[in-house]
Amino acid sequence: MSLFWIVLRRLAEIEERMATSKKVITREEWEKRLNAVKIRKEDMNKLVMNFLVTEGYVEAAEKFRMESGTEHIDLATISDRMAVKKAVQCGNVEDAIEKVNDLNPAILDTNPQLFFHLQQQRLIELIRNGKVEEALEFAQEELAPRGEENQSFLEELERTVSLLAFEDVSNCPVGELLDISQRLKTASEVNAAILTSQSHEKDPKLPSLLKMLLWAQNQLDQKAAYPRINDLSNTALEDPAV
Repeated sequence: MSLFWIVLRRLAEIEERMATSKKVITREEWEKRLNAVKIRKEDMNKLVMNFLVTEGYVEAAEKFRMESGTEHIDLATISDRMAVKKAVQCGNVEDAIEKVNDLNPAILDTNPQLFFHLQQQRLIELIRNGKVEEALEFAQEELAPRGEENQSFLEELERTVSLLAFEDVSNCPVGELLDISQRLKTASEVNAAILTSQSHEKDPKLPSLLKMLLWAQNQLDQKAAYPRINDLSNTALEDPAV
């Protein structure tokens, strides 16, 4: 037997011993440990409210505030922010820019990248609507000067303008710029900037906690067999295969 196969066999034996040496935690013991962890209801309420506010669920946030007694939230700011986000998602970029400036002119004044991406989205919408001459004029007057000052802006502008070179954008190398996902990307960037300007976190905490849960389970999988959560939609514990 060659040395290669001997090494492989030894590694397999070690892996098998490690697998069989894992500690097995029963459902009863696991649930007992989970129940021993005390989490304040106030903290849970703040976590839920953080998600609702960040994602812009105005009515749900107001209802939850009344039912849970959490601190007062200025719902008007959420509505204004969602109006901006919706405008971008619908392709009404000029309207979105006006609304952002009404909220806080400093947002765009101090964030040249965000302003460029909004202007880029305006160019994309002109191209989408077949307004070729207007698109070229807008690119030359509004975006080209910014490209001269920033290499990454110039590269993005060149990619966007290249859309005009293709009759069939479905086969265009940069056709994804016309996808709705591009609008959503720009809308999310604007949403995050507004949240930051209002001293809010730009991302909700809940998704990050769920990612931490999955990471922790993957780490624990190496050392123990235990009832784990495989479906985050129902958070049901599933017994380990032993």
